[in-house]
Amino acid sequence: MVSLRYPPKPRPGDRVAIVSPSAGLPAVFPHVYELGLRRLREEFGLEPVEYPTTRVMGAHPRDRARDLTAAFADPSITAVLATVGGDDLITVTPYLDDAVLRANPKPYYGYSDNTNVLNHLYRLGIVAYHGGSVLVHLGRSGAPHPSTFDSLRAALFSSDWYELTPAKEWGDEPRDWRDPTTLTVEPVMFPGEGWRWQGPERVVTGRTWGGNLEILHWLMAADRVPSAAELSGSVLIIETSEELPPATEVFRIVRNMGERGLLAAFGAVVVGRAKAWEFDKPHTLEQRLAWCAAQREAITKVLATYNPDAVTVFDVDLGHTDPQLIIPYGGEIRVDAVERRISVRY
Repeated sequence: MVSLRYPPKPRPGDRVAIVSPSAGLPAVFPHVYELGLRRLREEFGLEPVEYPTTRVMGAHPRDRARDLTAAFADPSITAVLATVGGDDLITVTPYLDDAVLRANPKPYYGYSDNTNVLNHLYRLGIVAYHGGSVLVHLGRSGAPHPSTFDSLRAALFSSDWYELTPAKEWGDEPRDWRDPTTLTVEPVMFPGEGWRWQGPERVVTGRTWGGNLEILHWLMAADRVPSAAELSGSVLIIETSEELPPATEVFRIVRNMGERGLLAAFGAVVVGRAKAWEFDKPHTLEQRLAWCAAQREAITKVLATYNPDAVTVFDVDLGHTDPQLIIPYGGEIRVDAVERRISVRY
């Protein structure tokens, strides 16, 4: 396995970098962004430090990489938070100064397109954090979700083990950021149904790797993922985005991971609840549940061929879901299929 180290954690009162290495959406939705920054100050006691491209849409990949490298290089910065995802971060990571990142490891928080950075840091031996978004979760409409903030607080400030628990409620239908009046309105939520376990009843411990499934497919195409040997004994975490890839596409991507030899490396697979609603696809609850079931079936079918002995957990609250649990990327995880519990070390 890759030799990974946890970077030092920030403390309340510290300065933390706010960057947009993917999409500069704070420029488009400043009201959501400012709400997220205010909560970062008030709820966590951290002082956000904005970088030049944070509020710039379409900034050159070289400039976004410059800001991210500068955030790691600055000794007064103790953590780095991404504002949101996007779709072209794969063009940014080649411009990062790896020597600077290695010499100044810091906890990085992001998900979705930020899988590119999480994977990049993993390959440099630095544990990062899948989850946390200034716009999506810090800027959540209505009020912060308690489960999200409890997990984020632990991931920011502690280095202890943290038990993940199934959400009592869930949602994937955010309010429309184009309408500032919706910031005071709670998102639509549904009763939680717990996690779904498959595979043998045993306990799996290891380091996590994975992220957003669509981005992983791009990374495989660009040949920027670890080898099966490097991932041996790890736990795969995967989730799907607001682009709502159909079950057929999910099946093909995961099958490609199997053909590459990656799936057989994992002792367990932890799958986030599939996002099944978007503004141009306003699915009913019944349609969403069917969408999630189809994705579970697709992944189960692939694992039956490439890794039938894997412990598998579906509908975990990670990725593009509300609430969102933070998962250490490259950090330690314990998947207990006997007691049906999951814990991570932040």
